[in-house]
Amino acid sequence: MTHYRTCPLCEAMCGLAIETEGERVTSIRGDDADPLSRGYLCPKGPALAALHEDPDRLRRPLKREGDRFVEVGWAEALDLAAEGLHRVQQARGRDAVATYLGNPTIHSPGAAMFTPMIVKALRTRSRFSATSVDQLAHHLAAHWVFGHQFLLPVPDLARTEHLLILGANPLASNGSLMTAPGMRARLKAIRARGGRVVVVDPRRTETAEAADAHHAIRPGTDAWLLAALTRYAIAHGRGLGRLAPHAERLEVLRAAMAPFTVEAAAAQTGLEASAIEAMADALCRADRAVVYGRMGLSTQRFGGICQWLIHALNAVTGNLDREGGAMLPSPAIDLVRAPFGLGIGRGSYGRWRSRVRGLPEVGGELPVAVLAEEILTEGEGQLRGLLTSAGNPVLSTPNGGQLDRALEELDFMVSVDFYLNETTRHADVILPPVSPLERPHYDLAFHQLAVHNTAKLSDPLFEAGPDARQEWQIALGLIERLGRLRGRWGLKERARHATLARLGVTGMIDVALRAGPYGLRRSPTDGLSAAKLRRHPHGIDLGPLVPRLPEAMEGFATRIDLAPGAFVDDLARLEREPPEPGLSLVGRRHLRSNNSWMHNVEKLMAGKAICTLQIHPEDAAERSLTDGALARVRSRVGEVEVPVEVTDAMMRGVVSLPHGFGHGREGVRLGVARAHAGVSANDLTDERRVDPLTGAAALNGTPVEVARATDVP
Repeated sequence: MTHYRTCPLCEAMCGLAIETEGERVTSIRGDDADPLSRGYLCPKGPALAALHEDPDRLRRPLKREGDRFVEVGWAEALDLAAEGLHRVQQARGRDAVATYLGNPTIHSPGAAMFTPMIVKALRTRSRFSATSVDQLAHHLAAHWVFGHQFLLPVPDLARTEHLLILGANPLASNGSLMTAPGMRARLKAIRARGGRVVVVDPRRTETAEAADAHHAIRPGTDAWLLAALTRYAIAHGRGLGRLAPHAERLEVLRAAMAPFTVEAAAAQTGLEASAIEAMADALCRADRAVVYGRMGLSTQRFGGICQWLIHALNAVTGNLDREGGAMLPSPAIDLVRAPFGLGIGRGSYGRWRSRVRGLPEVGGELPVAVLAEEILTEGEGQLRGLLTSAGNPVLSTPNGGQLDRALEELDFMVSVDFYLNETTRHADVILPPVSPLERPHYDLAFHQLAVHNTAKLSDPLFEAGPDARQEWQIALGLIERLGRLRGRWGLKERARHATLARLGVTGMIDVALRAGPYGLRRSPTDGLSAAKLRRHPHGIDLGPLVPRLPEAMEGFATRIDLAPGAFVDDLARLEREPPEPGLSLVGRRHLRSNNSWMHNVEKLMAGKAICTLQIHPEDAAERSLTDGALARVRSRVGEVEVPVEVTDAMMRGVVSLPHGFGHGREGVRLGVARAHAGVSANDLTDERRVDPLTGAAALNGTPVEVARATDVP
């Protein structure tokens, strides 16, 4: 039997055709009829079967007894979890319990909709998530430029004629904050119609290999390049076009860019001045062009400035909210305006600050770079409890070794996760949700970031057993118990709880679809609903991106702010702080890897080792390093030993480690991952290196020393 679903493992939303015999998956291939992915499928998709069948995946809740975990029933586990969190808050205050939402939370509609309800029920300001690891700069820039943190334009890849990519590798990531499955074919299509693809990155990535041009840039200097390009485009570009009546402070932007000449940018970035000018000229001359920047820009000391300047640059070249430029998708469930509390708030900044270092709240959460110090530093407001959802911050946040030690000091910890991993091994209670094949699926966030408008709902492939719980059921169980413990479980709370339980995930999605821009309320005879999407198992094509930015901003901002004051003021820091000397460490993505949680699938880990230190041949020769040799990499916070991969794909003075590895810690129940343990790049990244404006971790550009392991005493 063939079932059609959407892959829930990354942002690409690839369509799947899954063959089953009884309760067993026999094959998984790409769905040729899916209107977005059109048959494309990366190696992670077929691994869904192995993930579902993984013997290490937890099926029942665990509670800690001394140094070991024992299985318990759901009622006992939920009671213990709620009582423990409540006890810490009663003794130390509401903010003494922190929450951390990991990246996979957003890949499950149940977790995405209901886990924030737990956070709200806890009423704590100590909120953290994977957002501050790699995308906080995007949200702050959108909040200040467009008025809402989730108004995030994406490249209109189908119609652009010039694509400039900075600090991103979409051939490995399938797009990031840009849902675009099958990126290789999309790039080929741009080039086939006479367009150009240009990549700026310290490493010649897979995307750079497929591009027309690659420029190696010194890590952490992208803001200089973007400022120089913006300065040039203000003078030579086509102007704001149709957005001119909707934008303000162009003259402030012009004045702010004055110091950032092509020559000044060349001195900082390591690029030739002629190359920068040619890059700027090509961007301005192209009829339809777009600039896209991602991880390499967001995870540096000037990430906020970078993401602001991308919006500004797309605007002053006349390519913002224009076909072939940077445009807003039109999702069937618009999280900016979703009904019944399903939407994402417009954003905020600095309403409170972290207790120890004083870093700002952004969008309702604190930067995760301060999590460990908030646990370890004594005094009023010290963190003593933690709830994690689908996250592994020990491997994914800066100075993971410090956080690992900090988690040992907590009074109580709860994890919603189906793995006993490097983080959840510290928990007192682990609450495992069902596998992705046992729950319904609709991508709430990624339709909001897709390069083409579609909608697709998938029912569970397999029925979960009676002793299994979806994320939304776990959330409601915790919320009810917390309400009763606090004596806040009156008629209003019980009625709301009963409504949510009756609707469940699919019911909530149906309500949101009906109320959305394509819903039955707008088109009573042909509008979208859950029932209609079920009749179209491959998904429904809702058409290409259309200009809609001014309309989308209504109620949040009256005009596009091209020069938000805080970003303009931060340019003084950019001019003042030179690039850090010595070797710089940057991260990298791999198509077979998805952060840390897919490493327990043998097929994805087989073949050539992923976790290597990539280094330029001349840098390797200076240190007597050869392919396969063991190098010791040292930073301010720690050191690791890792095999070397010598390659001219690296810029001189830059080395690279993939993220998500480091599975050698004791107490982890991940057999395959431990066999391919690798090392954690975040045992080297420095929690003190942040973008002080956003508070986001500056993972890229970490200063390191590299030597042969045998040469180090």
